[in-house]
Amino acid sequence: MAGAMLLPALIDHVDGNDDWVVFVGVSAIVSSICALVAVGTRGGRFSASPRLGFLLVTSVWLTAAFICSLPFHLSEVPISFEKAFYESVSGITTTGGTALVGLDDMPRGLLFWRSLLQWMGGVGLVAMMILILPQLKSGGVFLFKLENSDRSEKLLPRFSQLATALVWVYCGLTFACATAYYMAGMTLFDAVNHAMTTVTTAGFSTHDASLGHYDQPSVLLVALVFMILGALPAVLYIRFFLPRSLQRWRDPQVFAFLATCLVLGLMLSAVRHFIEGVPVPTALLTGFFNLVSLITTTGYSTQDYMLWPTAALGILLPALFIGGCAGSTSGGIKMQRIIVLFTLVRANFRRLLRPHSIQPLKYGPSDISQLAIETLIIFIVLYFALTIAGTILLTLFGIDFISAFSAALSAIGNVGPGFGPLVGPAGNFAALPNGSLWILSFLMLVGRLEIVTVLILLTPGFWRD
Repeated sequence: MAGAMLLPALIDHVDGNDDWVVFVGVSAIVSSICALVAVGTRGGRFSASPRLGFLLVTSVWLTAAFICSLPFHLSEVPISFEKAFYESVSGITTTGGTALVGLDDMPRGLLFWRSLLQWMGGVGLVAMMILILPQLKSGGVFLFKLENSDRSEKLLPRFSQLATALVWVYCGLTFACATAYYMAGMTLFDAVNHAMTTVTTAGFSTHDASLGHYDQPSVLLVALVFMILGALPAVLYIRFFLPRSLQRWRDPQVFAFLATCLVLGLMLSAVRHFIEGVPVPTALLTGFFNLVSLITTTGYSTQDYMLWPTAALGILLPALFIGGCAGSTSGGIKMQRIIVLFTLVRANFRRLLRPHSIQPLKYGPSDISQLAIETLIIFIVLYFALTIAGTILLTLFGIDFISAFSAALSAIGNVGPGFGPLVGPAGNFAALPNGSLWILSFLMLVGRLEIVTVLILLTPGFWRD
């Protein structure tokens, strides 16, 4: 993070903005502290354990959120620390909700820092989900069973090689997306910024109107394609280039995700065409774009869908829950968990009809273990329990119920925009009280780190002995 701060510092220096001093200063302080810690612990030994893993993951993300908030708060733009921390958390968790206004006139260094946070957060998130959380028996990829449900068949020989491959995947997608945006009519600066926040399904924009600033269908088509690509499991791209791996390229959640986008997108477009009378091309483009933006938890917007018919809102609502695929930067419950939950319900119904039958539980070719089922149920229960608790706490700040519920739901699902007059696509989290931003920041971190990873730190048993 300290090294990354030098990039927006360079942009501000070229633009003649004094904020470059802030980025360089924070970078120097952070890198000095890191160097002291590295020297002080050199040669030290520790025993790795799941308990240490949970503590490490949560503390690293909390520390990163605090460090990354400092340039916002210390810049010449008047940003309170609550909003700076919220913006930082929203960035590194790839949520995309913003508490800042006046983006069109904001220094380019801060705009680039926001986008860079989401790109680094997205790549770091996928690496964490694939390399760390499965070992802790936590996270969506634990159910996904990356190496075919055991450790005998490695996708790549070493974790370091897999992490490097993931970085190259996102670098390639970002370059392709930036090129496509530039060819579609964006400036080079906007193309790079939006590419970083599109492939990581994050949603920060350099304009208050988001992609609605560009009244060009070509820009929306580029965003639509790369939002879908960003919501697919990152390992699929690695497997595509590996020899004899094409037969393992198929994944049930990929086809379920694409089918869900197709069905809901067609339904939303039909509502817009037949009820509102919107022309078919416009209905298809706006319907699919806004649906995919929500279901991939990217959060881009082109217009206020709160003004659409009630039937359209009913179709968009499930998108706040579903999310993309496990092993991607998307938030939400994730399609893989939904498939496993559907499999569990179907097996239970069949067992009721045929009590003596054996109903195997499978995800594709892999068996679903009892531990995976327990992990799924716990996640779903905690997901909605935290949403309800967050809604209650937000209403205590005087926020209307619809805005409070959708804000809590979009925060824990890392979606970004929600429903209601305050946090809808035409609203902004800047209007919320500062105290509510702390609640939303907590929900974003908890949702991004797969809930159990954070909540287990709050149990007395974790700190015992």
